[in-house]
Amino acid sequence: MRPIEEQGYLIVAVNSDSVNYVELAVQLAHSVKQHDPVAQVCLVSDQLCDDPVFDHVRLLDNADQQNPYNNDWQVFKLSPFRETIKLEADMLIASSIAHWWDGFRNRDVVISLGCRNWQGEISTARQYRRVFDENNLPDVYNAITYWRLSLTAKEFFKLVQDIFLDWPQYRKLIKYSPDKPDTDLVYAIAAKIVGVEHVTVPDSPSIVHMKRHHAGTQTENWTQELVWETDPLRIQTVVQTGAFHYHVKNWQL
Repeated sequence: MRPIEEQGYLIVAVNSDSVNYVELAVQLAHSVKQHDPVAQVCLVSDQLCDDPVFDHVRLLDNADQQNPYNNDWQVFKLSPFRETIKLEADMLIASSIAHWWDGFRNRDVVISLGCRNWQGEISTARQYRRVFDENNLPDVYNAITYWRLSLTAKEFFKLVQDIFLDWPQYRKLIKYSPDKPDTDLVYAIAAKIVGVEHVTVPDSPSIVHMKRHHAGTQTENWTQELVWETDPLRIQTVVQTGAFHYHVKNWQL
């Protein structure tokens, strides 16, 4: 698909039996435009959505319902933008992220590295990343991914497609590999193959991750343990910035 806009944000949302990811994508898109009203936002999904917050809607080709992660490689061909920032649906944008574009343009592809806790510190929790550590894979988070229309991006997403579709063969090379891969793991493998230095940048923006071990809570439901406020979004009085990955899917502002 040829680009029809210069730059914009893309959100992938495929509903599951328990989560309406399209609704989460709508909430995320509104948060993007709250801080940047002229931002272009594209929804990529297996269903049409007429919410006016989306400037573009693109339908997945033969969407995989069993493992929605398998659809991710299609974002390259479906994006209507010459430059794209892909955001994970279950996030909010807590402050302006327009400055990200300037930093990302140092590469054709940029995947964010690491994550932060709600206190703004780089998280050192590794409980969720054993497969990354045991296989010396880069600590990438696809929740923030940038690419521009380029041969590098085309080759990267072709590799992502190959890994997803031929996972039984790739998993033989990975210790502690899951039966079904998630997008972070596939991106990490692809990044290692093409060279981490080609698809990351130092001090790249990172998400605030609210899973239990990142957030320092006793349970996964941080909303029951931490005091949170809105406008601006604050956790325990600490103002949040950038991309906030709230993790608890039924949490609504």
